[in-house]
Amino acid sequence: MAAISFNPRLNVQGGRKNHGVVVEEIEGLIRIYGDGHVERPPIIPSAPCMVTNGVVSKDVAIEKFTNLWTRIYVPSYSSKMPLLVYFHGGGFCVGSASWRCYHEFLAALASKAGCIILSLNYRLAPENRLPAAYDDGINTLMWVKQEARNGANEHKWWLNQCRFSSLFLAGDSAGANIAYNVAIRSYGISGSSIKPLILKGIILIQPFFGGEERTISEMHATQPPNSALTLSVFDTYWRLSLPLGANRDHPWCNPLAEGATTLRELKLPGAMVCISEMDILKDRNLEFCNALASAGKWVETRMYKGVGHAFQILHNSQFSQIRTQEMMSHLKAFINQ
Repeated sequence: MAAISFNPRLNVQGGRKNHGVVVEEIEGLIRIYGDGHVERPPIIPSAPCMVTNGVVSKDVAIEKFTNLWTRIYVPSYSSKMPLLVYFHGGGFCVGSASWRCYHEFLAALASKAGCIILSLNYRLAPENRLPAAYDDGINTLMWVKQEARNGANEHKWWLNQCRFSSLFLAGDSAGANIAYNVAIRSYGISGSSIKPLILKGIILIQPFFGGEERTISEMHATQPPNSALTLSVFDTYWRLSLPLGANRDHPWCNPLAEGATTLRELKLPGAMVCISEMDILKDRNLEFCNALASAGKWVETRMYKGVGHAFQILHNSQFSQIRTQEMMSHLKAFINQ
C-alpha cells in the first residue's frame, strides 16, 4: 500500500466569501464556517468496488433517509466465515468507507483473516454530532439481523457465507470509539436483541478516547513526522463531535470519567486493543485496558513499536508495513480463536 500524504495547503477556497468567517479548521481535512457550512477537501482518493486478491466488494444501501451505506468485502472461502462490522476513523468528522486506504486495508484483512467485513459509512459531525454515529451502528446491526432472518435474494451473495454466531465489532481511532459504544448498547443491554447475531468480540485499534485531564503521552509523546493526530487536532475533533455544551469528560469521550457507567456493571465480550507506541493516545489506551482487566473483563492488549496513530492506514512510518503485517496476524488470531 502506498503512503497517504496530506497537503494542508490544498486550496479549498470555493465559497469562502459566501459563508463568512472560518470558525473551526483542521488543515487539509475540514473547515467549518460561521454559517455552519462545512468543507472537506478530497485529499484521500476513493477506491471503486472491485475484486482485490480474490475479495469481492460491493456497496449496499442500508437506510436511504440518512444515506447510511456499507461496503461489503467477501473473500473466496468455501466455509462459512465470521462477520466483522468495521467503523473507519477520522475523529467522527472526516473519512469514508470508500477511501482507498481503508479499502486496501479491509480487503487485505478479509482475505488474511477469512472473514466477511461490512465497512460502515456512518454520518459525520459536526452536521451530525454524537450519538448519530452510534445510532448508525445500532441500525446497521438491526439491518443485518433483519436480513439474516429474511434471507433476501439480493443479499445471499454474502449472507449465505456468514457465520452469524461469530460477530465482531471493530474500528480504528474514532471508529474504535464507535465500536465500543455500539457494543455496550447492543450487548450490554440485552444480548438477545440482535439474535441470530452473537457478538463474540470487539477490536479497538488506537481507540479515540479523551478526558479533561491530560495524560503524559498527550503532552509529551514523541510522534513520527506527519503525525495523523496532534493534541490540537484531538481537541478540535472533540469540540466538533460531542453534544453542544459537553466537555471531554462526557462518557462518550471518557468511559472512565466519574459518572460514567462503571466497566464492572457493563456486559462486554472479549476485547482486543491495539496501541501504537508513538501515539498521543498511548497512555489513555493503556489506562482503558487496565481498567477493563481490573473490572474482570477479558482483554488482549497489543503494542506496536516505533509507529504512531493510524500507521496501518496512512503508512506514514518506515516501520508501517512490518507493523501492519503484525497487526493483521493478531487480528486473524483474535477473530478465529
